[in-house]
Amino acid sequence: MTKQKITVKGIQIILVQKNREDYISLTDIAKHKSLKNSDDIIKNWLRNKTTIEFLTLWEKLNNTQFKGVEFHTFKPVEFDGFKNHKPGTKEFSLTPSQWISRTNAIGIISKPGRYGGGTFAHKDIAFEFASWISPEFKLYLIKEFQRLKENENNSLKLNWDLKRNLTKINYKIHTDSIKNNLIPEKISTVASSGIYANEADILNKALFGMTAKEWNKSNPDKKGNIRDFALASQLVCLSNLESLNAEFIRQKIPQSERLLILNEIAIIQMKSLTQNTVIKKLTS
Repeated sequence: MTKQKITVKGIQIILVQKNREDYISLTDIAKHKSLKNSDDIIKNWLRNKTTIEFLTLWEKLNNTQFKGVEFHTFKPVEFDGFKNHKPGTKEFSLTPSQWISRTNAIGIISKPGRYGGGTFAHKDIAFEFASWISPEFKLYLIKEFQRLKENENNSLKLNWDLKRNLTKINYKIHTDSIKNNLIPEKISTVASSGIYANEADILNKALFGMTAKEWNKSNPDKKGNIRDFALASQLVCLSNLESLNAEFIRQKIPQSERLLILNEIAIIQMKSLTQNTVIKKLTS
C-alpha cells in the first residue's frame, strides 16, 4: 500500500491506499484528543450505537461480503460475545480488530507495527471519526486532504501531458514526410486518411505488436486508443520511432522492410528504457 502524510493542526497523519481507495489513520486523528491514549479513544468511539449504525450502513453500501448487524436486539451470530450488551451501554466494548474479524468489514483496517501501524479507515469513515473528535479538526483534515488530492491530480496531469507531448514533438515531421513521399498529388481525403492510418499502424505493430484496430478489438471496455494506455517508456520509444520512420520514408525504404527495422530498434530501445531511472520517475 502506498503511504502519504499530511499535517493537520500540528499532527502528522498517515494516509494509505488500498484497492485505489484512500484510508486515513484513525490512530493519528485520535492524537488530537490524546497523544497517549489513541487506542482507547477509538474504542470509545466504536462503543456508540450511532457509530455502529454508520459503519454498518457504509459496509452495506460498499461491501457485499459484510455480515450485517440487527440493532433492535444486537444479536448477530458474529457478536455472540456481546449479545447481552448493546452499543452505547457501559458494558459494551468493541475493538477495531473485533469489528473487522466478526463482520468481514473493509472500511476499517488494522495494521501492525510501531511505525506506520495502527487503525486506518476509509476516508468517509475517517471524516466521521474526526467529526466525533472535533468538528473544527474535521474541517482542517478535509482541507488538507483535498489539497493533497489536488496536488496529486496536478502532478498526474503534468506527467501525462509530458508523456503525450513526447509523441507529438515529431508528429509534424512524421506526417509531412508521409505527405511528401507517399501521398500522390490530388489524392482524396479518404485515401489520404487511409495512408496516414496505415503508417501509424506500422509504428504500433513495431512497438506494441498489434494495430490500433486489433487493440480496440481486444479491449472493447477501454475508452481511448492503444497509445492512451502506453507506458512512459513506450511513449519515449514511440517518439523515437516516429523520427526514424520519417527518415526511412524519405529514403523510400519499402514499408515491409521498415517494419522489420523499426521492430528491431523498438526491442533494443525498450530493453534500455525500462531500466532508465528518469523514465521510471515519470510513472512513480
